[in-house]
Amino acid sequence: MAVNPVLTNVEARVLGALVEKDITTPDYYPLSLNGLINACNQKSNRDPVMNLDENTVRDALLSLNQKGLAGVVSSADSRVPKYEHRLQEVFNLPRAETALLCVLLLRGAQTPGELRGRSERMHRFEELADVHSALQRLAQRGEPLVRVLPRQPGTKEARYAHLLSGEVEIAEPSAQEPASLEISTDGQRIARLESEVESLKTEIAELKKDLREFQKRFE
Repeated sequence: MAVNPVLTNVEARVLGALVEKDITTPDYYPLSLNGLINACNQKSNRDPVMNLDENTVRDALLSLNQKGLAGVVSSADSRVPKYEHRLQEVFNLPRAETALLCVLLLRGAQTPGELRGRSERMHRFEELADVHSALQRLAQRGEPLVRVLPRQPGTKEARYAHLLSGEVEIAEPSAQEPASLEISTDGQRIARLESEVESLKTEIAELKKDLREFQKRFE
């Protein structure tokens, strides 16, 4: 495809959910419409959390089909239609880059460190440098799929965003903003670390909940 398709937020969520379930739960993929709605609306690994209804997801699937990124799977064995993504056919991405793009579709702009942790179920990056390398490959394609965002004041890592929903709007820093804001004090660093720990605890709790629900299917 010569030009990247421009996705709405709903289309990005539907595509990301299809890619995620393809990799993490292949036994339940392709997805039925109900399965896809649940995947889009789940509370873990999603930002923002959405509450999409059947018609909204159907419309997004139709649009993604027109863009060549998703479609119905033909199968005589299935009593209900099943849906699959076609990201690989369009962009020919290896697993590492597919995992990063998927997490960006599902959770928005993130730092390489966040991406490394959140993509582990789909692809394990041994080093943070491996994440940076994969992001660089995505950013340096003929039609870039990601871009780095300007570093926010008081942060160490820059965030990356996907470009499948078009160019990312970047707020210019105020000319009157004091330079001292860029200096992170010990207290600020500690507060940020505490916030990150709480976020990780919440994410682990949500993953445990999802695992329990998954195990109940076999009881």
